[in-house]
Amino acid sequence: MPADPVETTPFERLGGEPGVRALVDRFYDLMELEPRYAVLRGVHGNDLAQARQRLFWFLCGWLGGPNHYIERFGHPRLRARHLPFSIGQVERDQWLACMYQAMQECGVEPALRERLEVSLFDTADWMRNRPG
Repeated sequence: MPADPVETTPFERLGGEPGVRALVDRFYDLMELEPRYAVLRGVHGNDLAQARQRLFWFLCGWLGGPNHYIERFGHPRLRARHLPFSIGQVERDQWLACMYQAMQECGVEPALRERLEVSLFDTADWMRNRPG
């Protein structure tokens, strides 16, 4: 029997750093352009440059690529780092909808998109720090 092929990481399936960068850029572009993400956009302050960069660094490692975020900041401690921001159901749902739209528009393959949507929902739901 032939050996099982080595499974590629989501990072590799997205096209490495260029693919992750395109996804993150589309996510933040949509957040700025689409009125339906206005509440989410309001949570992020005036300048999205730092948020774009940090999400890119984080997603690279989270998806199985280089640990750029951890190398710079240590353990992500996602919930603790997001406690200063009011995150309820509306913010969670807008974040997820924006990311799902970005994945669709960036051509993320359907099977990978479905897998990521489950993981992203679990993470985003865990980030809520207020009811509603």
